[in-house]
Amino acid sequence: MTATVDRLTATTGAIVEGIDLHATTAETVGAIEELLLEHLVLFFPGQALEPAAQMQLARLFGQIDVAPFGPKHAEVPEMTVLDQESPRGEGADAWHSDNSFRAEPPKYTMLQSVLLPPTGGDTCWANMYEAYDALSEPMRQLLDGLTATHDLSKTLEVAIAKGLSDADPTEMRKVYPPEHHPVVRTHPQTGRKALFVNSNFTTRIDGLTDAESRKVLDLLLEHVQTPYFQCRYRWQPGTLAIWDNRCLQHFAVPDYTSRRVMHRFTISGDRPR
Repeated sequence: MTATVDRLTATTGAIVEGIDLHATTAETVGAIEELLLEHLVLFFPGQALEPAAQMQLARLFGQIDVAPFGPKHAEVPEMTVLDQESPRGEGADAWHSDNSFRAEPPKYTMLQSVLLPPTGGDTCWANMYEAYDALSEPMRQLLDGLTATHDLSKTLEVAIAKGLSDADPTEMRKVYPPEHHPVVRTHPQTGRKALFVNSNFTTRIDGLTDAESRKVLDLLLEHVQTPYFQCRYRWQPGTLAIWDNRCLQHFAVPDYTSRRVMHRFTISGDRPR
């Protein structure tokens, strides 16, 4: 693969140019995955993939993990469409890893910008390897081996209240009961440890008292917002981003009031260990 790779920060993110994702081969996918292991999130400007072409690309990275709620594309129902004008409080404006309430949360997210506001609408990513490494040794020892509860209820209720989902909450909770994932997960390919709690889906630290859980979880959720761990990207129309949900969280900045449309696929992962 012949491409130019420019780092966004010392630890997180890179802009990749010189690749046409309309003509991706298995060799190119392998090279992209190697870059993902190093940079965690990659940005490919100027791609402008049609929905069917974006789905075809997504399938090269694994099985598509269809989001169980949220607006879908009329012709490509596997695709989630993020079409927003007033995004505050709709869920993406909180640090999170996509769909961590699943027994096997997504491995990758693939997001393409389709329509952008004149200003604003950036997205930030936070490196959870760095977040874990920055904790003190006693805190790391406390967290290693603990699990946390991940529950879709809060985010689903927001989506229903905002008119973004017509799912039945009772039925959804039956299909997707709370899951218990490691507070610190080990990446299956790099072997590095990463924090794996987020504000959208993590509701408590298992095995602690309610008061202890609130304090520890609040501390961790504040910790992941440290600017040192982050990169920020200003979207251009037709840019496609791919990132690793196993070691990143992201935050969509809700600073716009005109329409922003993004097309998203998530790729199936495995159970966190």
